Amino acid sequence: MSSQLRVGIGYDIHRLVSDRKLVLGGVKIDYDRGLLGHSDGDAVLHALTDALLGAAGMGDIGELFPDTDDAYKDANSGELVKDVVRRIRDAGFTPTNVDIIIHAERPNLAEYKKPIAESVAKLIDKPITDVNVKAKTNEGLGPVGNRDGIACTVIVGLVRG
Repeated sequence: MSSQLRVGIGYDIHRLVSDRKLVLGGVKIDYDRGLLGHSDGDAVLHALTDALLGAAGMGDIGELFPDTDDAYKDANSGELVKDVVRRIRDAGFTPTNVDIIIHAERPNLAEYKKPIAESVAKLIDKPITDVNVKAKTNEGLGPVGNRDGIACTVIVGLVRG
């Protein structure tokens, strides 16, 4: 069988709240607020999970890990990513690369881009050269620009064969 390239996109946004730790891409970020969510609220890993599932044609994060299921209350999103990577590998897919955009007005994420890339690379069992992380502001526009939340967009390549 010849190799087949597939691409998936994931997006997630969570509200910033004062009583949570901020975790992005499996990395704890020094900030006075964190992301509200049923699990750990890691918008990067949630978007990554959706991108992986989409590229493999396996639905979305809400279907596999519904926020109505107490089994996923305060779940470590890294464990969910590992579960999805096992599923896509069992289906014959291998991740090729990941491109991540974190949309956040604050905190400044420049110093966290490399640790996030390293964390994601480890979760998907790829070299860091296959993971790219960008951090962008929303120039003061919308809920991200108003510092009410943080969003993330992820594109993933998979190959089968």
